[in-house]
Amino acid sequence: MSHNAIAEQSVIGSVLLEGSLIGILTLEPKHFYEARHKQIYEAMQQVADKEIEINVVTVVTELGNCINEVGGVSYLTDLAGSIPSTAPLKNYESAVYEDYRIRQSRILTAEYMESPNEEALHKLLNQLDKLKDEGIQTEEKTTQDYLFEIAEDMANPESDAAKGFPTTFKDYDNMTGGNQPGDLIIIAARPSVGKTAFALNIGAGHCKNGGVSHIYSLEMGPRSLLERMISTEGHVDIQKWRSMIFSSEDYDKSMNAIGEISNWGLKIHEKLTTINQIKASIRKNVQDNPDKNNLVIIDYLQLITSSGRHERRDLEVGAMTRDLKLLAQELNIPIILLSQLSRGVEQRQDKRPMMSDLRESGNIEQDADLIGFLYRDDYYDKETTKQNIIEIIISKQRQGPTGTVELAFIKEYGKFCDLDHRYS
Repeated sequence: MSHNAIAEQSVIGSVLLEGSLIGILTLEPKHFYEARHKQIYEAMQQVADKEIEINVVTVVTELGNCINEVGGVSYLTDLAGSIPSTAPLKNYESAVYEDYRIRQSRILTAEYMESPNEEALHKLLNQLDKLKDEGIQTEEKTTQDYLFEIAEDMANPESDAAKGFPTTFKDYDNMTGGNQPGDLIIIAARPSVGKTAFALNIGAGHCKNGGVSHIYSLEMGPRSLLERMISTEGHVDIQKWRSMIFSSEDYDKSMNAIGEISNWGLKIHEKLTTINQIKASIRKNVQDNPDKNNLVIIDYLQLITSSGRHERRDLEVGAMTRDLKLLAQELNIPIILLSQLSRGVEQRQDKRPMMSDLRESGNIEQDADLIGFLYRDDYYDKETTKQNIIEIIISKQRQGPTGTVELAFIKEYGKFCDLDHRYS
């Protein structure tokens, strides 16, 4: 079993030598391997809780009759005397954490091997995902660091750090600032309104701007998605993919679109259905493209399988949106998550979606940085004067205004564009 005795002894010896150092440690007794080290560290914490100075005498007093179980007074004295400097204390702490993570991962894996099955595998992956971050410490920025960054961004408003990733939709970008790194963006609509088409348009626009778009589709395969993107880029009727009967003009336009798309940073990922599989894939793909502007699109929330067991589906959905929000922050990328709406919208006279229409909402509203609903009047009223116009209703934006943006939607191509250019 992994065990770094020197690191454990050095942590305890450093605190015995300079008791105030316990305040900078995040270790708990459970992180130590040796039973006597667990006892000594717990005793030191108890002394600190009493607001008494930690040293050999106070810790021996706290241990009382248990002192012989941990090696006696001489062991504590030797630990304190063996520390030439307390400066590397955080390094010792990191080594203790590393051994703890290795030990626990072996224990969890051994438990899984006793009775391996799909449910146990999901549980193991979830436990290992949480374990890998235990004890990992990042240096916090100071207030001065953040103020300096803000001043830099104000002085250089065109820098990548000062803006989000543009979508190519002028009015949408004016309202949202583009897709902001670190944000969880929810795009929701009723079936067949156009949420997948909208997401593909955003992904294509991001690629055209030099970024990498990662598309996770749980509903459609890569070929179907690519056919739709070819139609959008080449202005070829989507319905023709059913019969595969194309005119010579369709063929030429499709070949040109295929050539263009082949040069994009487009990654379509399939056969990933659980939240842990998707998170692991996102993390790996972003780490493989660290110098690129990565954008993630997931289609769609209600098809993702939770890796845990919850009594209610809304709690499962809430846990998944929280995980994705934390992942967006960790990797500093925008994650666009498509979502279905409940049928309740169909019962109202005004069928424009609202927050309460989010299906199996859980914590969606809380976790999302931006929530946009798609609404088409011609979806419900075939005689409406607003043909081929779609509303993007921004109902929540953590760092900006709410409101509605109108885009043209050419259904036969699955193409969105600014209204000024809808007839070009």
